[in-house]
Amino acid sequence: MINFRIKQKEGYTEKIGELVTMLEHTRDITLEEISQLSQSELDYLPDNTSNSIGALLLHMASIEYVHQIISFENRDPNEKELAKWQVALELGEKGRAGIKGNPLSYYLDEFSQVRAKTLELMGSRNDSWLYEENQWDNGVTYNNYYLWYHVIEDEISHRGQIKTIKRLLAKKAMLDVGM
Repeated sequence: MINFRIKQKEGYTEKIGELVTMLEHTRDITLEEISQLSQSELDYLPDNTSNSIGALLLHMASIEYVHQIISFENRDPNEKELAKWQVALELGEKGRAGIKGNPLSYYLDEFSQVRAKTLELMGSRNDSWLYEENQWDNGVTYNNYYLWYHVIEDEISHRGQIKTIKRLLAKKAMLDVGM
């Protein structure tokens, strides 16, 4: 059952527990949205410039993974990590070509593995960590709280795209049966 309350979560400091609650709520809604999708629906491309639902799901996992590295390890992804996640991070033509043919369980496993690590790492930090600042190469300052807010906003944004693709799939199915 989806929880519609933001509150402290046992095992975490106050603010981190609230953030974990938001991360979990966001993911629960995403999982509900995709729970019945077939492989062909996950691979469907509305046009030659769109991303598939599967690609968007893998992108969500990749964003969370990269934000783990940036916020918990204070570094950018290395070559090995980029070899796994680069296509999902960038999407576009490479994503359309390379992210397909996977069952829903593949994306759920990626979600689960990345999230388990996030929760473990968040449990090892205190609220002051959220406000620790760093700076990107372009001189822009950010804090860890912003990075994790971005993980949430990215997932919500792409879930909106997934809903649009699902509506297009439903419309296509109606046209295919002659309605």
